[in-house]
Amino acid sequence: MSSFFTHIGTDFASILFVLTIVTGVLWVLDRFKLEPARKSVAAAAGTEPAKANWLVDFGRQFFPVIAAVFLLRSFVVEPFRIPSGSMIPTLRVGDFILVNRFAYGLRCPVGDCKLLALGEPKRGDVVVFRYPVDPKMDFIKRVIGLPGDTVRYVGKQLTVNGQLLSQELLGEFEGSPVLRYREDYQGVVHEILQNPDRPPQDFEFTVPEGQYFMMGDNRDGSSDSRYWGTVPEAYLKGRAFLIWMSWDAEASRPALSRIGGSIR
Repeated sequence: MSSFFTHIGTDFASILFVLTIVTGVLWVLDRFKLEPARKSVAAAAGTEPAKANWLVDFGRQFFPVIAAVFLLRSFVVEPFRIPSGSMIPTLRVGDFILVNRFAYGLRCPVGDCKLLALGEPKRGDVVVFRYPVDPKMDFIKRVIGLPGDTVRYVGKQLTVNGQLLSQELLGEFEGSPVLRYREDYQGVVHEILQNPDRPPQDFEFTVPEGQYFMMGDNRDGSSDSRYWGTVPEAYLKGRAFLIWMSWDAEASRPALSRIGGSIR
């Protein structure tokens, strides 16, 4: 079960960047050349200045709005929607979340370059990143292994650098045979799901430098680093921190109890 996002899309960043540049050029052109020329002609003729053509007028009016959205989305906070269940029970289908875009440094709006290093992922962070197999897609998972960490998964229990992550059984998940556990990862307490009908996929892996090992909280229902490998540092987009809206598709109404919930 994949956990990619069907938000407006990675390509939207490129589209927004181009729109910002185009409308910005039109705004500057009109502000410093075309508008003064229109006023000069009108003053000489004793008439009101002519209106700008529709394209210039579009750039002049929408540049501030487009630029503000571009800067906010690129460097501060970005919204995403969760369409699949690989992070259940932490995140559910229909959750709309906010992602801190500067948690791991200011990055170029388009491309993989980093403008300013401000922080690094911590074990247990819930992170949005570009899917290594198809970088046009965005995934969300929990950071399990940092560069250099040795991750061991035996009998559906995680050990990181020799430290076993404690698990407390909470019972069945919403009447299904899937079991719900409370897991403590160095103080990051969160819930996970395990399906006892699914056989364990035991492994031991050392995370390469500059890479991160990701897993979904729905341990037996997640496509993650166990299947497609680690995530390069350059592909990190930000840390998920808030559910600002949630929609219950079955009930066709907002899931009010989830709105405003912090993400751990």
